[in-house]
Amino acid sequence: MDHESQILNGPPVTSTPTLTFPLMPSSALPPPLLYTDTHTSADMLYFGRVEVHDPFIAFGAGRKKITVQRTLEFGRVKRTGAFDVVLPHEACLARAQQRHGARAGVAEIIATLAREYGLRRFRVADDFPAALYGKLTKLGLRLDFVGDQLFPEREIKTDTEAACIREGNRLCSVGYTVAEKILRAARIKGRTLVHRGKVLTSESLRFALETAIREQGGDPRDTIVAGGDQACDPHERGSGPLRPHELIIIDIFPRVLKTGYFGDMTRTYLKGRPREVQRRLVATVREAQKRATRAMRAGVDGRLVHRAVTDCFADAGYETRHTKTGSVGFFHGTGHGLGLAVHDPGRMSPAVAYPLKKGSVMTVEPGLYYPGLGGCRWEDVVQVTATGTKPLSKHPYNWEIK
Repeated sequence: MDHESQILNGPPVTSTPTLTFPLMPSSALPPPLLYTDTHTSADMLYFGRVEVHDPFIAFGAGRKKITVQRTLEFGRVKRTGAFDVVLPHEACLARAQQRHGARAGVAEIIATLAREYGLRRFRVADDFPAALYGKLTKLGLRLDFVGDQLFPEREIKTDTEAACIREGNRLCSVGYTVAEKILRAARIKGRTLVHRGKVLTSESLRFALETAIREQGGDPRDTIVAGGDQACDPHERGSGPLRPHELIIIDIFPRVLKTGYFGDMTRTYLKGRPREVQRRLVATVREAQKRATRAMRAGVDGRLVHRAVTDCFADAGYETRHTKTGSVGFFHGTGHGLGLAVHDPGRMSPAVAYPLKKGSVMTVEPGLYYPGLGGCRWEDVVQVTATGTKPLSKHPYNWEIK
């Protein structure tokens, strides 16, 4: 009888693993320990490849991935997850109570299983529950915090993962197609846009494009539809009437319900007659995005990609200023990793050296923001290669809508 059978007094539940962890030799890192849910933690979804919306235990032992599941989730996780061993919570709790008393809980279950598997040390993410950390250390386990990346290999996307991200970006394009159709159909009436007899607002346009994405299997949350000066705050979702002749930023980052992977694209629009200063702003941001993409390849420091953007803006005379009331110009990073989280590992910003890795997936999203003139951002997604990049998003840049 093998080890898991001894724990359960029955045969272990197994499934075929979909990945190996970590990229480093197994001796270089202690095994991972997680206690969270897949809605909160992309690491947990990556580790087990199955959605569970209440916190649960998962850990590594050798090359095996092990989880503890309650009756409600046990059969589904056994059938659809990527864990090698699925242990019933009730049996594990009974063993923990035998060893630690009737008040045993999650910490005691982990400690009991660690003893059974001959483990005394785990690696944990920085957001590991503090109370659980305290209990486990008192129970004799050593937990090592590993910074931002519990699974460093998450940064490198397989062909399958890249296809999942491409699907997320296809959903973005679905949303932009709907938004463009509505903006084309809208009539200009004074200082407002009217669509089907009603004033067109950020809320109504957002509802329409998000509905189309949901119909095709996406979960679009916190979509940005911001016009005029609202668009000068990059994370302002937008509210109220959309105005003619003003720049409108639409940033869509839906989650593909089937896989959990995200898309992330931004387009800028203007319904009406753009001024020359607006045309120049939009063209400059697009040129900056092209320069950033051309600068990208495996091994290049993300700070140099960011500098390609800031140099482009400086050459065109666009100044960035920081004041007591806010910032204007270009004041955010050029891009970030994308995958099971909207902000996956990987950064292109002036703050930290970050060599780009072959196979990583990055957004490229420069922008300029000046109250009174408006804001513009173009965002697309690429996968880094040894010699450049491979696009994972596609939608036209036709921003002037008559």
